Amino acid sequence: MTDSTRTTRTIRLACIDSEALPLFSKSTDGRTRGGYEPEAAQLVFDRLGAAVEWVMVPWDDMIPSVRSGAADAVWCGQGMTEERAALVDFTHPYAVFNETLIVRADDPARSADALAGYKIGAIANSTNMKLAETFPGVELVSFGASDDVFGDMIEATRSGAIDGFVDDDVVMIPLGQEDPDFVEAFTVLTGNRWGIGVAPGNDALRSEINAALEAVIADGSLEAVWTKWMPLLPFPLSAAALEGNGAA
Repeated sequence: MTDSTRTTRTIRLACIDSEALPLFSKSTDGRTRGGYEPEAAQLVFDRLGAAVEWVMVPWDDMIPSVRSGAADAVWCGQGMTEERAALVDFTHPYAVFNETLIVRADDPARSADALAGYKIGAIANSTNMKLAETFPGVELVSFGASDDVFGDMIEATRSGAIDGFVDDDVVMIPLGQEDPDFVEAFTVLTGNRWGIGVAPGNDALRSEINAALEAVIADGSLEAVWTKWMPLLPFPLSAAALEGNGAA
């Protein structure tokens, strides 16, 4: 086979198409995006000699698209919960974050004990929701059906439909610093690991991704991408720390 006729392997990755920098930006053409997650994915699949095709779906459809074969993997803010690990097989983590509660700027709450009677939003079945479930006396509000779930939670808080919402610190701290309508109430050091989910039993693809992740962590290239997009957050991964951190 000549270079001109060789077919490039394509890996289809499910994700939402929304604005959540520094993780990812909304695409302008349904395919091209900036941010840590797209650049990290490109780095990993370049290592495998594969092209990346983003399959843009609503949040609730990401894991089902992998299970149905419409996508090869989900690479999109997937904390490795027991519930998700029952549906997809996870790779090593490519990110680790803590979790933050955002409230409106005029709200005095700065601890979980001050939230009794509050309506608190989080993505359904997420690590963020698990944390919100520990807040005493709150009413939980689930989000997830939209392809812009982060934007939905922001606007629900801004309008007063909910009093605040929990998400990972990487997207919440910038929101609290840059939008005068919001403030960071507090952050909990949960060490929420994010992984890439493949269809159950797809050990070949999972092993390939794990090997590529190990390589880009070992050579420092993933850390360089992390530092480019999240310079205020220390890089949380090392090659040694990956051992034992594969799928549950």
